[in-house]
Amino acid sequence: MLNDLSFAFRLFEGMEKDNLSYIYRGYFTQGVTDKIISLTETNLENYGKSSKIKKRVFSILVEGLQNITRHQDTLKDESQSGIFVIQQKEDRYYITTGNLIDKNNITKLSQQLDKINSLEKDDLKKFYKAVLNDNIMSNKGGAGLGLIEMARKSGNKLSYDFKNIDDKHSYFYLYTEISISQSEENKNVAAYSLTNIKNLHNILNKENVLLIFNGIFNQENLINLLSIIEEHMANALLLRKKVFNIMVEMLQNIVKHGDNNIDNKGNSGIFFINKKNNIYYLNSGNYIVNTKINDLKDKIDHVNSLDDKNLNKFYNNRLFNFQIDSSKEAGLGLIELRLKSKNKLVYNINKIDNEFSFFTLRTCVEHKETYE
Repeated sequence: MLNDLSFAFRLFEGMEKDNLSYIYRGYFTQGVTDKIISLTETNLENYGKSSKIKKRVFSILVEGLQNITRHQDTLKDESQSGIFVIQQKEDRYYITTGNLIDKNNITKLSQQLDKINSLEKDDLKKFYKAVLNDNIMSNKGGAGLGLIEMARKSGNKLSYDFKNIDDKHSYFYLYTEISISQSEENKNVAAYSLTNIKNLHNILNKENVLLIFNGIFNQENLINLLSIIEEHMANALLLRKKVFNIMVEMLQNIVKHGDNNIDNKGNSGIFFINKKNNIYYLNSGNYIVNTKINDLKDKIDHVNSLDDKNLNKFYNNRLFNFQIDSSKEAGLGLIELRLKSKNKLVYNINKIDNEFSFFTLRTCVEHKETYE
């Protein structure tokens, strides 16, 4: 699928259809968790959500992220790392977490969740106090206190599922709905969405996708995304620096040059990073006006045709050509991507309608041992 450049567009369409805002898949540190919370806060502010709604979302988000970090010490390889997904559909938010668990814990966990789901609001509050007072603790934290709190804060039942991994382990998915209004819970929607997320997770595992952000791109979101990647690559300084610099250019390209600004809050698009055979692939996608396509293609094709010496010469000529009004016209961002990645830029255009197309851009960075 890596060779299929329409993958980014299909991923964007699928995430738009299910209103998936962003996904993080990988090892969860405190720093990563903090940046995910910051990213969530920025997006809630972009959509004008009240402090009451933000508080409910944050409470459940924190409990879900803590649940992942408690259990990730059992990881055997990257394909079994934790996953966090947030989505919004009309007047509801949905938070999905996933992590590896020991199969011996499935029965107890299922019983806890079924007990929680059987209780109404007042009984759930009493149950929480009873568990808290009994001080029943395990080596992985409170005896279901986090799950009870998630049910209380969300006001809805907790959906869950298990996926078999091997003889000793299963993957545990927890899906929490946060209703903004008092409308009835839709169990069919929950089951459908969780199934879709599980299917998407299979694709992400296959392609080893580390991070996806889909939604409004602005400077605040850009900073949070960059911070998450910094945390993810904390032990690979030179690699992190190289990926970081390229990521800045690609995200800035969406922020500055996308062509569907939403209420002056930013441009809609997608960015994701995946890793294959020690190569990090950085992918971005955004809308572009059809009248700009030929000019963009010419710029990329020309940049790709140059060797290192002529590429540097071309960059300096464009940089100091003051007759060009802006870096956008000069294509400096594209040249810098080529220079920093040391690889040719790969792109694809998917026509949407008579006005817009979807532009996908990919570059890559090789992960060598000398980077560590």
